Amino acid sequence: MIQTHTLCKSFGAFDAVRDLDLDIPQGEFFAFLGPNGAGKTTTIKLLTGLLRPTSGRALVAGHDIVTDPAAAKRHIAYVPDFPFLYDKLTPVEFLRFVGELFCMDPAAIRSGTDTLFGKFHLDEHRHQAIENLSHGTRQRVVLASALLHDPRVIIIDEPMVGLDPTHARIVKDELKRRSLAGTTIFLSTHSLGIAEEMADRIGIVNRGRLVALGTIAQLRHQSHESGALEKVFLSVVQESGAPGESVP
Repeated sequence: MIQTHTLCKSFGAFDAVRDLDLDIPQGEFFAFLGPNGAGKTTTIKLLTGLLRPTSGRALVAGHDIVTDPAAAKRHIAYVPDFPFLYDKLTPVEFLRFVGELFCMDPAAIRSGTDTLFGKFHLDEHRHQAIENLSHGTRQRVVLASALLHDPRVIIIDEPMVGLDPTHARIVKDELKRRSLAGTTIFLSTHSLGIAEEMADRIGIVNRGRLVALGTIAQLRHQSHESGALEKVFLSVVQESGAPGESVP
């Protein structure tokens, strides 16, 4: 469902992503980990078409994100770590706007909005201006809008930022439910606990390169560490060299 072939992105002399090869099948919950500046956000921007690769290819649902971007993006929901919202709109208006961008039927937009607002506890906020909502509530609006068109691929960067434990649990359960139903989840996070709890496989990137890939059991075997994911992660990163500089 997500494939990259020797994917590279350079900024001048700096290689932010180098020869990245991934093959993430339908329904897999994939966690993408790495230290600051390792290339995680650049990779996400390549997968979503926000950056063009220097070389190599990225495909989503079989569509090349560069040569066939509209077809690829129809299948994607993308939640960045600092999402943008139109502050003067209400949550209902914002979801209608997003649904219309995906050419959804108005009845489907209304039905989907009602379902997601109930799931994410947004009913009491549906007619408030977004600018008046708390950070955690805005994050739930973003997540609801991303799921509205029932995407086949969800690419999400630090989804739990600003969420209290109750709503973080709701979001984790919803993402896992969708993964089990066949949606591919690509999650970038610094929360190793979330990755350990949720992911089917984990990729660790450092200095622009994929330095480890597999299930937690496979990563433990590779790193010769038997403990928690934190120990495995630190061992892999240390072995692969000091973290790189900040990536644009």
